Amino acid sequence: MATFKDMEDSLKSFIIQEQSDAHNVRSINIAKYNNIKVWMDPTKYVEPHFIIRISISEAVFALADCNKINGGLGYEERFVNKWYGRIGVKDKLTELWSSAEKNKEDR
Repeated sequence: MATFKDMEDSLKSFIIQEQSDAHNVRSINIAKYNNIKVWMDPTKYVEPHFIIRISISEAVFALADCNKINGGLGYEERFVNKWYGRIGVKDKLTELWSSAEKNKEDR
């Protein structure tokens, strides 16, 4: 089973790769992505979701379709949507949601 750390590493690698492939990018602030955080809070949002924090920006996305529920990441939201569309990402996030829901019930 994937962990939140695995998902954070996956998203970080994806964003850096996407930006390095862009022909019009002169420099990438890789350090900005060192503190990417991915988590879920089933006590705050009932709808299955995942939360992403990049630097000081934070957004909540629906697990079903990656539509934004709350917050904002600026231009990085497009990277999150593309990352979500990769094979296996939604499945791993769904597994994490199931685990988070189970932990909530156990409390």
